[in-house]
Amino acid sequence: MKTRREFLAAWPRAAALWALAPLPFGQFGPAGCLDGERIGARSGRSRSGDRFPFPLGVASGEPAPDGAVLWTRLLDLPGDRDATFPVRWEVAADDAFRTVVRSGEVAALPQLGHSVHVELRGLEPARDYWYRFHAAGATSPAGRTRTAPAPGTLPGHLDFTFVSCQHYERGWYTGYRHMAAESPGLIVHLGDYIYESGPGIGPNLVRRHDAAEPRTLEGYRARYALYKRDPDLQAAHAAAPWAFTPDDHEVDNDWAGEHNTEGMTLRAFLARRTAAFQAMYEHLPLRATSMPSGPDARLYRRLDFGSLMRLHVLDTRQYRTLQPCGGRRRAPCAEQHAEGATILGSPQAAWLLDGLDSSPARYNVLANQVFMARLLEGEETLTLPMDKWDGYPADRDRLMTFLHDRRPSNPVVVTGDLHTNWVNDLKLDFERPASPTVGTEFAGTSISSSGDGVDMAPQGENALGHNPHIKFFNAQRGYVRCRVTPEHLQADFRVMPYVTRPDAPIATRASYVVENGTPGAQET
Repeated sequence: MKTRREFLAAWPRAAALWALAPLPFGQFGPAGCLDGERIGARSGRSRSGDRFPFPLGVASGEPAPDGAVLWTRLLDLPGDRDATFPVRWEVAADDAFRTVVRSGEVAALPQLGHSVHVELRGLEPARDYWYRFHAAGATSPAGRTRTAPAPGTLPGHLDFTFVSCQHYERGWYTGYRHMAAESPGLIVHLGDYIYESGPGIGPNLVRRHDAAEPRTLEGYRARYALYKRDPDLQAAHAAAPWAFTPDDHEVDNDWAGEHNTEGMTLRAFLARRTAAFQAMYEHLPLRATSMPSGPDARLYRRLDFGSLMRLHVLDTRQYRTLQPCGGRRRAPCAEQHAEGATILGSPQAAWLLDGLDSSPARYNVLANQVFMARLLEGEETLTLPMDKWDGYPADRDRLMTFLHDRRPSNPVVVTGDLHTNWVNDLKLDFERPASPTVGTEFAGTSISSSGDGVDMAPQGENALGHNPHIKFFNAQRGYVRCRVTPEHLQADFRVMPYVTRPDAPIATRASYVVENGTPGAQET
């Protein structure tokens, strides 16, 4: 049986890093370059007959003041599938590519599924750029990215959207089409980008997974490729840079650190996590600092947007201990308070508090996967969701106490996972309704998971009755659109009446505002 150390040593990191090095300029040449490709185009152009190496589209992410990460992955390649393919990339100041400001070549390696991650440098802050790729005689669709504001500057506003939970079978991705049309400056994805389950059964599925539950690298690659072929998801990737953090379904339902819910041995689960993490990296615009090393990946990180907003991206899966009390929703038990129980792990928890304490930003936004506020539900027996922060009260209490004592500027938590919309006051002590409010949590619904929704559901009625810190609930599909200004952060809950049919309209169900210097959210 391999140890964890042997798994790490076996990972071909050096070969993978070679893919980030540029090839000698001119090796690929200008073949296939076409002017006039527009953002979000659903197909590029090819001189190679029916072959088109960009069926998964393009993406950008991790914006910085001088650049971002550009991504694509080549498929349907001619010749030897195990060969390395050169890919030429271009960045322009206009969507017609008349003014190309950066260009180069990079190797698409078979060891990384012929994915490409270009880490741009030397661009101007706080402005739009357009990009595209050329490979195998074809030109990709074009994408738009945007650099972050310069350090120390206070922009008049920043628009970002957060989203999560896009089960392929349960609904159409119409929300992504609406999101792309709104041209946000940033899209924050809070996990469950794919679902690992096999093909579903039943009449309420709009399409089906095309293979059994993945456990190998090839299986996870195929699952990502299935999802990423969706044209509305491609449009959202092409419309704005993304910041992504995974939840559980990128690997296995409700996994926790080295624990899994399927009875797999540690060796088998670490092998599965290795495959899942590599496929995740291959399909998303992540920096080399997030490249997996075997079953591990450094995914918690910070993104700064001048002195207006700092985004603290959390990882609540890799470092957590096993869910207490048997997991799922349970009555409170002593295991919640066991010594060493944690959802963040000590290094990440210290990193988060340090980043909040030193933050120069007006707003500190925590990109968080699972529900942070207390969520007491039930009738005769009241229960808590042990997979959420309720299962790890010591970590939550430590964070709430820090927010109260150190008072970092305007903490706002954005959360996914539950397939429903919520607005929560974060309390120093959730047992006492009169306890000070130290921050706000906006929890967003799913883009498609759980299928068609309703405005109010029994869960919402029950939760509102047991949790006075909860201010809003909605159970429709959609996403949350945010605008940050020096004066306030406004969250618009954008919802659709259905996702089991295409082309649903979108509307704002409710809007809440966090005013600068005032913890808690108020409806507008």
